[in-house]
Amino acid sequence: MLIAISVHGEDRPGLVHAVSKVLASCNANIVDIEQTVLQGIFAMFIVAEAGDLDCVEKKMQKLMEEFGVKIALSSFDRKKAKEKKLYVINVLGKDRIGIVRDITGVLLNFGINIERTSLTARDKLISIEFLVDIGNADITKLRRELLKEGEKLGLDIVIQDYQIASKEKRLIVFDLDSTLIEAEIIDELAKEAGVEREVKELTRRAMNGEMSFKEALQERVKLLKGLPVEVLERIYSRIEFTEGAKELISALKRAGYKIAVVSGSFTYFTNKIKEELGIDYAFGNELEIVDGKLTGRVVGRIIDAEEKARIVEEIAKKEEIKIENVVAVGDGANDRIMIEKAGLGIAFNAKEVLKEIADGSISKSNLIGLASVLKLPSEFTKRL
Repeated sequence: MLIAISVHGEDRPGLVHAVSKVLASCNANIVDIEQTVLQGIFAMFIVAEAGDLDCVEKKMQKLMEEFGVKIALSSFDRKKAKEKKLYVINVLGKDRIGIVRDITGVLLNFGINIERTSLTARDKLISIEFLVDIGNADITKLRRELLKEGEKLGLDIVIQDYQIASKEKRLIVFDLDSTLIEAEIIDELAKEAGVEREVKELTRRAMNGEMSFKEALQERVKLLKGLPVEVLERIYSRIEFTEGAKELISALKRAGYKIAVVSGSFTYFTNKIKEELGIDYAFGNELEIVDGKLTGRVVGRIIDAEEKARIVEEIAKKEEIKIENVVAVGDGANDRIMIEKAGLGIAFNAKEVLKEIADGSISKSNLIGLASVLKLPSEFTKRL
């Protein structure tokens, strides 16, 4: 037989010791325990293998009088443990009434049991984490419905298999344009060269599958021929980082992560970002420069979706990190493969095609929320 014991009341020293002392004296063995203090309120839940139930009840009554807390006891027959399909669901967004109600409503519709719930706050952002047993529910359909509900409510959702989520992540890889920074570098270069309309048309054709990323990149760069290198410095000087990007990178560094930028943008910018933020690795496409001007050519390997995925694997191999311990964050089709392969793939402010294959979706204003998903200590993410 099992005894379920809940204790709550005003927090004071000695409560955990007093409760555990009662159980030990009545020959009841603790098999599960959770205890926390919320807003000055002590709360503890214990499951114990029953010893002398009458003894436990009598001594707990005395403990209630001594400490001024409320204690409830229930007994249950032990059931055969069933195999569980555990997932971790993180919900990120600005605090408001009804978030838990709305998300748990979706879970209820799928017949999903919630095993644990916790909440953390970072500045104006809150993160609610649910550990759930999805049972026979279809994880693809569940993910789709949760993302749909999240979008409707202005919330971001990340869903991970518990076994993968519980593995310590050690390498995080970011796309650059519209992920770590607000700008699309190729568009900024096109404006300076007076070829914005032509570049946007090539981008559109590539996005629609009318030409490959490699071909589109080469054709766009041709249009930049003759652009002086000073223009690149001018563009970099006005680049704005995505809200929370610097704080997140700083927190990741303090937590011991290896950090990489792998981008279809250009090495002139990825290298400067690497230096400014203290990032470990930076990869981009290299613009050929002769006599201080762009030649209109790209030199070396072109970083498309396949190449991005290969680079991530190369970094992981060099650092002796398994792919399930890698996090990939990106916003476009060019990030699809690395996001699919990573242990945790995040679609950041992304189009639907990327959201469908990612483990979760984070919107533009919530990048710092990734710190909660990765369980970085809150002191690591204080605003600089």
